[in-house]
Amino acid sequence: MSLNDWFNKGVTAQDYIEAMDENKDRLLSIYHDYQVSIEAHNRLLTLTDKGIKAIVLTADWCGDAMVNVPIFLRMAQHALIDVHFLIRDENLELMDQYLTNGRARSIPIIVFFDKEGNELGKWGPRAKAVETIVTEWKKELPEPHTDEYKQAFTETFIPRMHQLFKKKNTWNIIEEDMLETMIKINN
Repeated sequence: MSLNDWFNKGVTAQDYIEAMDENKDRLLSIYHDYQVSIEAHNRLLTLTDKGIKAIVLTADWCGDAMVNVPIFLRMAQHALIDVHFLIRDENLELMDQYLTNGRARSIPIIVFFDKEGNELGKWGPRAKAVETIVTEWKKELPEPHTDEYKQAFTETFIPRMHQLFKKKNTWNIIEEDMLETMIKINN
């Protein structure tokens, strides 16, 4: 299938959010609190007449999606990018074309393309600076595949991530990283 076919298979942001079972309140809170910076707004205006579309591969249970999706939606509005959503596990044929490090089905993944369906770029699953923080925190966890790991991941790591994702400074880092990708597709 072409990217246009995948896009047509997807749902709008409104339909995706209305169908969410997990993280809906957190996603909407970020969506309502986050404001695109003036610098980003001005740079995103250069994309408004390009007819760019985007597919977001995601799932409502994903903490990274909870913070990245609302920021991207705000930015896409400023750039007039038409966005549709696909649930990762229901669209593995497409997901497997965008594996993280060639092996992980990490989300969200945002695929940008033109009117003809030609890929222009992709973003995800995390901003580089956020990935650096997460990688350091994971080093503090016990050995994977153990009960201690599961407990530490649930009781320590996840709450720490939620705290990170609530910070407006983190939102600015994500905006800057997404903006870098979005501006590159214009060149």
